[in-house]
Amino acid sequence: MPHPIDADRIRRKLAATRMPADPLDVDFTHLGERMPDSVVSRLRGKLRPAGVLVPIIERGSDLSVLFTERSAGLTHHAGQVSFPGGGMETQDRHIGETALRETREEVGINPSQVEVAGYLEPTATITGFAVSSVIGFVDPAYAAEPDPTEVETVFEVPFGFLMDDANVSYAERMLDGERIRVVSFDYGRHRIWGATAGIIITLKRILYK
Repeated sequence: MPHPIDADRIRRKLAATRMPADPLDVDFTHLGERMPDSVVSRLRGKLRPAGVLVPIIERGSDLSVLFTERSAGLTHHAGQVSFPGGGMETQDRHIGETALRETREEVGINPSQVEVAGYLEPTATITGFAVSSVIGFVDPAYAAEPDPTEVETVFEVPFGFLMDDANVSYAERMLDGERIRVVSFDYGRHRIWGATAGIIITLKRILYK
């Protein structure tokens, strides 16, 4: 297991990051590798900007990360584990506002309860979104109020669990006739995979760089 990460290190490592000026400016990489050309061709020019919050909870020296399990009736990513977030709307001034607005709407955490620590660059998902990640510390006294039309449940995972290589699984799947790597974490009954797991891996690389 790598050296534990504390809250101060997260703040230091992310201090120089900036909110993406163009949330559609993606480089079409996944887990450090370029997506297959067939996938890039299908997605290019058709991506919708989206913002998610990676909510870190600091309780003394203990850190955890909040996730949502999406409702089964949703059009996109139904039943999957994800970070709170969603598509950018016309009233959003920037993609950071999108992430915080969606967090409030989905789980009842207000922007005033979030200390933004930094940002990750937009990444493309195979479902057609360009996802920008906001990394933020959430007031540990938060009381989640999930919107049942979007969120089935809210749960936390220890930060150290997500940073431990022993808890990461890699596999391959076929996409548009080409192989692409898939990463996942299994925590209790929850499987964290796809773009959400990819965000965790990207954050880990920055923190241990």
